[in-house]
Order: sequence, then structure tokens, then C-alpha cells
Amino acid sequence: MTPPWDLLLLDAALATFEGPRPYGLVERGALAVKDGRIAWTGAADALPGAPTELAARVERLDGALLTPALVDCHTHLVFGGDRAHEFELRLNGAGYEEIARAGGGIVSTVRATREADEEALFAQALPRARALRADGVATLEIKSGYGLEPETERRMLRVARRLGAELGLEVRTSFLGLHALPPEYRDRRDDYVTLVCDGMLPALAAEGLVDAVDAFCEGIGFTRAETRRLFERARGLGLPVKLHAEQLSDLDGAALVAEFGGLSADHLEHLSEPGAAAMARAGTVAVLLPGAFYALRETRLPPVDALRAHGVPIAVATDCNPGTSPLLSLRLAANMACTLFRLTPEEALRGVTANAARALGLDDRGTLAAGRRADLAVWNARHPAELCYWIGGGLLRRSYVAGKPVG
Repeated sequence: MTPPWDLLLLDAALATFEGPRPYGLVERGALAVKDGRIAWTGAADALPGAPTELAARVERLDGALLTPALVDCHTHLVFGGDRAHEFELRLNGAGYEEIARAGGGIVSTVRATREADEEALFAQALPRARALRADGVATLEIKSGYGLEPETERRMLRVARRLGAELGLEVRTSFLGLHALPPEYRDRRDDYVTLVCDGMLPALAAEGLVDAVDAFCEGIGFTRAETRRLFERARGLGLPVKLHAEQLSDLDGAALVAEFGGLSADHLEHLSEPGAAAMARAGTVAVLLPGAFYALRETRLPPVDALRAHGVPIAVATDCNPGTSPLLSLRLAANMACTLFRLTPEEALRGVTANAARALGLDDRGTLAAGRRADLAVWNARHPAELCYWIGGGLLRRSYVAGKPVG
């Protein structure tokens, strides 16, 4: 007789993020997998039969922590070169806007990315993606936005898809054409916005390279009106939207992305109370990016209390990028969210699992419940808070994507 389950994990501390208990914690728990999905989860003494009769393979975890695999819902992982020199400049007193207006910042990465062919971009991005995978990430968002012209944007998105296939991860792509104004359009701003909205986006979407549409709505980025134009085009193509909003100033971008039923508004250090309320009404997730806050030595905290008060779901991501968040550990981002933004460990861990999945429009992962995809992480830890407590270090024992061991 064939056992009903493919895999049964026994003697685990399950952080399910389901139910009323903190972390949804189940001590001495068990979890079963069938056809890549969670088939059963609960206390081991409630199993409906003998383990060896229930599953083709039984593994004992000796009390180790078992959580949903992590979801990094905001990265700029594919790019050419680096910006270590700007790190030095900032430490010598130069500001983010000063560097950007002097030809550094995003535009300098655009130059390096345009000069790299697809193989070079893939080779540079692969170690970064591997580092995130080794930290427990199974689902990863990657944005374009360092090409700012059709062919380089296309290369970036193709590389993002290749990374997922190479590493056994799920990669979700975001088209970020409105990231910066390329130098060749310095005096033709409206022409560039037209190219993004009516040229690049429809073509790349038709090629199946775009899962969502993003923009940088900021004084050194794009206006609210320009962002609205992009969002209207995305809506016409049936694509969800998200937004870099309220990082350096309050342009009311959070309310704009909420108006379009957006997946997320990200950064949010300058978010207003009305903006938080608009996000709550729309179900738009707040994605906090403590790596950028840390690297830029910012002092204005995102309004976490307002987000809590309005019931806005809070996610946490690395924002891995060459200029303002060269961060390759989502678990470290969760630690930073606790120490810098005063999230609780449970809020931070929900922010890199359930709420991060929601920020990508994925409702089939992020918690441990029957029917969810069996994206799992086993940790050299006994309690969930340890994942935020330890600053760095390798805690991951092993991980699974759709029930299959990774790496």
C-alpha cells in the first residue's frame, strides 16, 4: 500500500504563523508534504497513524525550528558593477541627492549595466541570489530599472528569470522603467515617460517578462502625475502595481498606489497618517527596507505605530542594490527591522514570510497550513525569536521549495 504522503517531518518546533498563538507556534510538531504542498500540520501526537505508514520518507528534526521559507519581496539584484566609492563619499559627508545630481547614484549603475551583456549580468547576480537562498529565501522579487532603455531592461528581466531556473527559486519580476531619467533624455523627460509607458512596458509584458510594475515617485525620481500615467498603462495590461514611496519626502505616493489597489508601498519613512489610512483601505502592504535606512544613515523612522494603528500589513525586505542597500541577508534585514524600527521579532518574521508573500500577490505560501506550497526552512534554532536575535551567521540547516530540497 502506497503511503498517502511523500514526506513527513517530525519533532519540529513549528512556527506556522497561523492561529492565535504567538508565531502560531506548535511545540513537538509534525508537517506532511504531498505533491509539493503541505498536506497536514499539527502536534505530532495528533498524527492519524504511525509515521512510517503515513509517509514514504520520514525525517526527524530533533526539536529544530521549522518555518515557512523566507520571501524577499523587494530587491534590485541584477546590476552591473558596484558603488563602493559612493559608500566612501557618503562617509565623507556627501548626501544621497548630492551624489545623484552629480552623476552618481542610479545613473552610474545604469552605465555599468548597459555595458554588461546577459552572461556578465547573470554571472554577477548569481552569487548574490545564492547568498539569499543560503539565508532561507525561496521566493525572490527582482526589479529591472538599471537599463532605462529597451534592450538592457529586457536583459535584466531575462537574467532574473534565469536565476530562478538555475537556483530552484521562484523569482517574481517587477518592471521599474521609471527609476531614473537616463542622461540621453535629460531635456526630453516626457518622451522618456512615453517610451516607458507605451513602448517598453507593453513589449516586455507581451514577452512574459513582467509580473508587476514599479516606479520611484520622488523629487529625484518621477512625479505623481508621471507615476499615475504608468499605473494607468499597467492597469490596462492587467498588471499589478507597487511603488517606491515616501523615502525622502512625502509626495503622497502611498495614497496613489493604494488608489490603484497596489500590492505594496515601499520605504515609507515620510508616510503621512492619511497615506497609512489609504493603504489600509486598499489592503496595500507596507514594505520596510531597513538596509537602505542603515546604509544611508537616515534618522527619520517609518511610522510603524501608524501602520499598526491602521492595520496595514508590514513586510520587510533586503532592498538589495548596489548603492543604498548592499544587503545579502534577509534574516539580517529582519534583525535591523527590530533594532532600528522597533518591530517585534514576530512582526519582523511575519514580514519576511506571510506579509512578504502578500506584497507579491502570492497567497499560496508564507504560512504553514494545509494546502499551502511546501516552501520550508529548517533552522539551527529552537525558537523563532532566535532568527532575529542572532546578528549574521548561518542558521539555515536546509530548505525546501515545493517540497523538494534546495541546493
